[in-house]
Amino acid sequence: MDYSHYFAVIMAGGGGTRLWPLSRQHHPKHMIRLGGDQSFFQQTVERLKGLISTKHILVVTVKEQASELQLQCPEIPAENYLLEPFPKGTASVVGLASVAIYARDPEATMIVLPSDHVIKNVEAFQHLAKSAYRLAQEKRLVTLGIKPTRASTGYGYIQRGEFLGYYENLPAFRVVKFTEKPDRETAQHFIESGNYDWNSGIFIWRVDQIRQEIQTSMPELYDAMERLSLVWNTGHWIKAVQQEWANLKTETIDYGIMEKTSRAVVLPAEGLGWNDVGAWDSFFEVFEPDESGNVLHQSKHLGLSTNNTLVVSEKPERVIVTIGVNDLIIVDTSDALLVCSKEQVQRVKEIVALFREGNSKELKELLRFGDDPQRYL
Repeated sequence: MDYSHYFAVIMAGGGGTRLWPLSRQHHPKHMIRLGGDQSFFQQTVERLKGLISTKHILVVTVKEQASELQLQCPEIPAENYLLEPFPKGTASVVGLASVAIYARDPEATMIVLPSDHVIKNVEAFQHLAKSAYRLAQEKRLVTLGIKPTRASTGYGYIQRGEFLGYYENLPAFRVVKFTEKPDRETAQHFIESGNYDWNSGIFIWRVDQIRQEIQTSMPELYDAMERLSLVWNTGHWIKAVQQEWANLKTETIDYGIMEKTSRAVVLPAEGLGWNDVGAWDSFFEVFEPDESGNVLHQSKHLGLSTNNTLVVSEKPERVIVTIGVNDLIIVDTSDALLVCSKEQVQRVKEIVALFREGNSKELKELLRFGDDPQRYL
């Protein structure tokens, strides 16, 4: 099949607060280098090679991150970086990118994907992307579902419906419903039913079809897209985007479009080695633990009676010693040290919120010594 009309849209504007203190506003999750010399963002671009030309890769990000992303992947043309004034949800990202792609190629098919996930099996990913491309030519809106391995409360879920057939030897199912981060009991029910997949956040569709769906289900966004189309590739583009963004409602593509259309299809994925690395405990799945269950990443660690513990450090010259501890998360950076139990790891985002608000009792104690909580964000 001819993939010359295949485009990619990489969403790279978030912060990843659950990986604090390594992830910050000025150095968000997708810019972090983990498990090698490449950042999450660079790995995302790398797995598209051989399938989609770098000239067809668009990056939706914010102004504060664009320069660093361009340095990391200079092979992507500068004009392919689309700037959001501020986040408005994935539906607006898709709308913005579809304006730019449709202007270049009205016959284009686009794959929309996050910039901060791990996918170890690139060959399997590209096979799925090709299968989804074929489905998209039938005017389907495709999402990739990840076969669950446990009853996780940190992932969204996709309920599978009617079996639609095989595409490139992969089964396709109609989407029934999206559920965002259920409680433990509900997640367990999903796993036992066998009809649910984790939501990968990866979508594939023809650009003309998604424009039609947005016009039907999100007319206000479509009207904004039409107005932006009039000034695409002109000196009025940046100002026009800023004006339109101020009036848009924040919405995800899952709930704004995928749950409302009859054309949504899920391709269940197995063997991808996928992980969204949404929190520090994900490292135990991404990296191979030692014989004591410990994951040591970029750190000098000496442990006695230490089990199931993660140690991450930005200071390779500093030795971190642990004695008689289990199930801990230890992250050491130049200006902050996180020590957290694995069971409480989802609460890291609460700490980020405290720094952002800057008015808790503990932070007021910091301020007494002239420290600014904002420096830790």
